[in-house]
Amino acid sequence: MNQVRERLESLRREVGRCRKCPLWQGRTQTVFGVGRVPADLMLVGEAPGFHEDRMGEPFVGAAGQLLTRLLAEAGLPRTEVYIANVLKCRPPGNRDPLPEEVEACLPYLKEQVELVNPRVLVALGVHAARALLGRPVSISRVRGQRLEALGRALVPTYHPAAALRGTGAAEAIGEDLRLARGLLEETRKAVSVLDPPEQLGLF
Repeated sequence: MNQVRERLESLRREVGRCRKCPLWQGRTQTVFGVGRVPADLMLVGEAPGFHEDRMGEPFVGAAGQLLTRLLAEAGLPRTEVYIANVLKCRPPGNRDPLPEEVEACLPYLKEQVELVNPRVLVALGVHAARALLGRPVSISRVRGQRLEALGRALVPTYHPAAALRGTGAAEAIGEDLRLARGLLEETRKAVSVLDPPEQLGLF
């Protein structure tokens, strides 16, 4: 456990020095990730916003508050999951990530996934889903499905910011988080045959 945390901290410092794309020039600080390590569930957003850039933590603005509520309603306390973004620096004006920015940051995200070692990933928004799947997708077509990414189960869903616009996305996100919870319970039953109960995570 200590070795994993040390590797994560080393990766955090590496991200903090990153200048692989021009986004470093406008950042207040990098936004690495936060949460339980290891975690059975890892949520991946697209990029930091204004508040995240200031605080250095993902999903701390209005969308983050909504996400925290939806997680709790799905029986997934935020304190028991790990949350990160594809991009570690805020794009100007909160614009969509550019392909070259995703390419620069993706190795960091993949290493985070390896170290956090989740059983299930949830992609929050189309850009997170595309980055994890490595192919173009429409979030309205793939949300609510069980897919595979980086050797793990993946549930794509809408970004919480979409729900703030009154699109009805909050209900869909809640459904998808409950699907993720169900997948976690399935994986828990599968590994319980081999692992003593005290070695299992929360889910």
